[in-house]
Amino acid sequence: MTTDALKNGALKTDPLRLGTRRSKLAMAQSGHVAEAVRQITGRPVELVEITTYGDVSREHLAQIGGTGVFVTALRDALLSGEVDFAVHSLKDLPTAQPDDLTLAAVPEREDPRDVLVARDGLRLAQLPAGSRVGTGSPRRMAQLNAYARVHGLDIETVPIRGNIDTRVGYVRSGELDAVVLAAAGLNRIGRIDEVTEFLSVDVVLPAPGQGALAIECAATRVELAAALAELDDPYTRVAVTAERSLLAALEAGCSAPVGALADLLADGQVVNEMRLRGVVGTTDGSELVQLSTTGPVPTSHNDAITLGRELADEMLAKGAAGLMGERAQ
Repeated sequence: MTTDALKNGALKTDPLRLGTRRSKLAMAQSGHVAEAVRQITGRPVELVEITTYGDVSREHLAQIGGTGVFVTALRDALLSGEVDFAVHSLKDLPTAQPDDLTLAAVPEREDPRDVLVARDGLRLAQLPAGSRVGTGSPRRMAQLNAYARVHGLDIETVPIRGNIDTRVGYVRSGELDAVVLAAAGLNRIGRIDEVTEFLSVDVVLPAPGQGALAIECAATRVELAAALAELDDPYTRVAVTAERSLLAALEAGCSAPVGALADLLADGQVVNEMRLRGVVGTTDGSELVQLSTTGPVPTSHNDAITLGRELADEMLAKGAAGLMGERAQ
């Protein structure tokens, strides 16, 4: 019997413990993964709710270290053996992968776009003068304000925190005219019908990794990692690897005003190219650096990393560093 089998317990009917944040969205995401892992392994999977610092702090994410604050407690639970594997929103993961943890699977990505939930069914271009638009993301603020400047819109972006219920509640109560959220989150909790506009990626480029999940386990759990790897989608993995490589090469944290999206381009049924787009901007929208590159679909992790780094170098040459405020160390 292997060491991994011993760690899992001799009985293959023992439940696997899946670590998850407590939010409605995190529980929905983890529930989907749990069912898929049950089918692969034939073992029951139980959800273990973990409270992270990002869940209890009321400060804005940029002030408390970016979205990595949602990850540390889950990773600690993995390393202590409290849970067997964990599910994260990939955009929450810091770009450096710890040696003692394995990113076992990146399942097929959900819709990566941002969406508008506005009063009276309004679209972004229809918002009346003085409209207040809520978002917790400097990336969204930068691009929304840049769009408003170009199209003569008079909007005010307002920093907000909270789960989907809280954010949509600001619109329902009349405190805000609209909020911007990730399409994937609303999809996963069955509330996509509340969207008043799917924002084109030409208007707001999503966060690196947005819409994708990350399934992580301890590096020592070789057999478990191999089983979880059956959930991996290779196209999603190379796309998000390129996006996160761009973020890392810009030396920007998860909460920096950086957007990135890698599109797979198909000729008929054959996927033969990948286009990587990146944007960096000041939060007031007065300056943006937005570039793209297209090339063959990366066939290895290193190829995807290289693609992201090359685009980041071009963006830095165009002045991207000066638009991000204090860069991550």
